[in-house]
Amino acid sequence: MILNEKYTLSNGVEIPKLGLGTWMIPDEQTDEAVRQAVALGYRHIDTAQAYGNEAGVGRGVRSCCIKRDELFVTSKVAAEHKSYETAAKSIDETLQKTGLDYLDMMIIHAPQPWAEFRGEKRYFEENREAWRALEDAYKAGKLRAIGVSNFLVDDLESLLSSVEIKPMVNQILTHISNSPLELIDFCKANDIRCEAYSPIAHGEALKNKAIANMASKYGVSVAQLCVRYTIELGMVALPKTSNPEHMKSNANIDFTISAEDMEILKHFDKIKDYGEYSFFPVFSGK
Repeated sequence: MILNEKYTLSNGVEIPKLGLGTWMIPDEQTDEAVRQAVALGYRHIDTAQAYGNEAGVGRGVRSCCIKRDELFVTSKVAAEHKSYETAAKSIDETLQKTGLDYLDMMIIHAPQPWAEFRGEKRYFEENREAWRALEDAYKAGKLRAIGVSNFLVDDLESLLSSVEIKPMVNQILTHISNSPLELIDFCKANDIRCEAYSPIAHGEALKNKAIANMASKYGVSVAQLCVRYTIELGMVALPKTSNPEHMKSNANIDFTISAEDMEILKHFDKIKDYGEYSFFPVFSGK
């Protein structure tokens, strides 16, 4: 069962293959979503400073009646924190908001501030400073693992060339019709585990007839095929939902996509837009 399966990160820490994404879940609803997910068997919860629901995640974790060391909780340093001081302060603030003694992982949310996402200024030096704050928090036992999100190959190369502790994960937008295979391969070659956010393309995959046809071949839903696809790529899957039925369905993916069909899915025509969500930087196509 996928909820019992884990990867081992480069530092030996185990991370569940399937997690609950919490983007756009209001803080006052997040604790119940976490409790519902945990009751269904989820042991991996993903949040971020930018989501505004870290406190709700903390309430859910503390009230779910599962031992803390059986859960894997991730948050993200806001993309705007590009100095050692602001990143370090934000890590402590996250611990305070969640009410947790430690986080299982903290990652830099993006290589540039959102207002400049994929712009000309690359923030290589600034990311190294923010990374140093993560390294120190890791050494202090505040974090069990550290990583990045939305980093491209050159962003990663900049870090790898100068840091003491290399990133353990890179959380990136990945789904059928948007598969950054070269980036995934680079991460694999450097022992960086990739995580897939929005594996169902923030709902846009549900409208794709070709994906629906492939899902019907396996007797599964489009969402189930999409989540399984990212697992087959060797990634952690982080579908976002507050609906317990969707949580249950997303975890019911104990099937295998054939090698032939994986090749087809890897090379689906790239998604053209994300509908009403296209204004978000990560969905802008940059």
